[in-house]
Amino acid sequence: MERPAWAPRSIDISVPSVSRIYDYYLGGSHNFEVDREAARKAMEFMPGLPKIMQANRAFMRRAVRFAAEEGIDQFLDIGSGIPTFGNVHEVARAAVPGAHVVYVDHDPVAVAHSQAVLEGNESADVIAADLRKPQEILSSPQLEHLIDLNRPVALLLVAILHFVEEADDPYGAVAELREALAPGSLLILTHASYEGIPLPPERAEGAVDVYRDIRNPLIMRSRDEIARFFEGYDMVEPGLVPMPHWRPESEPEDEDPYAFSGFAGVGRTA
Repeated sequence: MERPAWAPRSIDISVPSVSRIYDYYLGGSHNFEVDREAARKAMEFMPGLPKIMQANRAFMRRAVRFAAEEGIDQFLDIGSGIPTFGNVHEVARAAVPGAHVVYVDHDPVAVAHSQAVLEGNESADVIAADLRKPQEILSSPQLEHLIDLNRPVALLLVAILHFVEEADDPYGAVAELREALAPGSLLILTHASYEGIPLPPERAEGAVDVYRDIRNPLIMRSRDEIARFFEGYDMVEPGLVPMPHWRPESEPEDEDPYAFSGFAGVGRTA
């Protein structure tokens, strides 16, 4: 397999990547046949996966605009993935021209491509780090340069926590990040769940098995389990809801049934 110029030498392009599979679902070009093969296999069980990812991105953009309307001009996006059109820094700066954005990902392709996209951008940067190690993120020079933790920050954990297993203490990582944030900060979160998927759970399990097979287990939590990530936050209306129901800009009833899979919410620190 020929290695394209945008793929770092350090990555194994014969192994599927969650970030590149996500990129494929969104119609991006930064993926390999091994990623497309895994995505197509998952879509045999859940053909609406691209619709779920599109709903996820649409929620993210609405939530970023909401944060800007609330006066927040600092954004920390952990598990940011490969940049696509309408990414956080584009949405944030359209609403707040002076907004600062820091992306975080542990996928070398996502980091390398983010660096290329952000070259020369003095108000946005990317950190190669892992959500499971919050202190590496909080003490990074990129964050210290662009984010003032004494002022409110919008923390984005969008479509990332369902890749963190219980053994890695996702609730502890989220709590550690919350403790570092100033009052008035926002947590913007989405999470996969069997609830809302327009399929029998046993069929949806087939797609989950694909992620398990590529050693990136997809942890499908219940609504109550997802709500636990918001401990210490006051939920913003309308609460923890299917993605199209969070402050929609068009009629949710017009959405594809798959768009209602999983949950989205925004919380505010007291």
